[in-house]
Amino acid sequence: MTLQLTGIHHLTAVTANAPENLRFYTQTLGLRLVKKTVNQDDTSAYHLFYADGKATPGTDLTFFDWPVGPESRGTHSISRTGLRVGSKTTLEWWKARFVQLGVTCGEIAEVGGYDSLDFEDGEGQRFRLINDGGAGGSHPWDKSPVPAEHQIRGLGPITLSVPDITNTEAILLHVMNMRQVNSYPSPDGAGHVHVFAMGEGGPAAELHVAVQPDLPPARQGAGSVHHVAFRAPDVQQLHEWTERLKGFRMPSSGEVERYYFRSLYFREPNGILFEIATDGPGFTVDEPLETLGEGLSLPPFLESKRASIEAGLKPLS
Repeated sequence: MTLQLTGIHHLTAVTANAPENLRFYTQTLGLRLVKKTVNQDDTSAYHLFYADGKATPGTDLTFFDWPVGPESRGTHSISRTGLRVGSKTTLEWWKARFVQLGVTCGEIAEVGGYDSLDFEDGEGQRFRLINDGGAGGSHPWDKSPVPAEHQIRGLGPITLSVPDITNTEAILLHVMNMRQVNSYPSPDGAGHVHVFAMGEGGPAAELHVAVQPDLPPARQGAGSVHHVAFRAPDVQQLHEWTERLKGFRMPSSGEVERYYFRSLYFREPNGILFEIATDGPGFTVDEPLETLGEGLSLPPFLESKRASIEAGLKPLS
């Protein structure tokens, strides 16, 4: 059987304002803070994880808190993050909510086969709510300010911007075993978008690649995306992906133990950082489900440094 990724695992972005980030994603978007920890490679920075009520793989939107200036938008980047909701009625609910709260947003429109609503957070992080028709399970958070029927169900299609798709397409098809399933004109009028699916496909397992040679290269900053992670069900399959990359002579990080999951990092040919991450053990490995995100969680190898790490972090409230 062909080795398959099963969907989007998480997406990690950059904020320069952790307290406002926490407010927006929990109070405006109604997501649950499921893990409050630090960047394991830079313990002066928070790493905040937002997800659904049960911290399900495929629902994690995460942020590094770094004191950086705004992103310079362009190509060689992850340019928009899809978030799934269950109906067109819910898109209309969100449109009204964004207008009421002064959130930058567009109009509901069909994009790539999905009813969609584009919006941005206060730092210019770009999102697209898409109607997935309620397919598959969902796990609402009972303490969310958003009614259960309108809550964000998880990550949707992730859009990359590249100047030339040739080598990226080869990696997606022949190394990562994705398949091209669709294409459509970019809604901003800049280029054409190619849709690649993994696993069983559908909006939780799609990567959209916009070919935009006329844009300048992006520069990461607040409001940018750092990397996207794809799902491997278990450690054994992650080992197989590690060996597969070696077989194609693709440079990678080798496997990295992140405690909540195990990861493998590499860059596609346009320099965009990809990660393959295991579904388990998950965020309840060190906290009960009921109290996820309430305290500062540290993996065991950082626990001895807790006092100095806590002293270096800014208050979130």
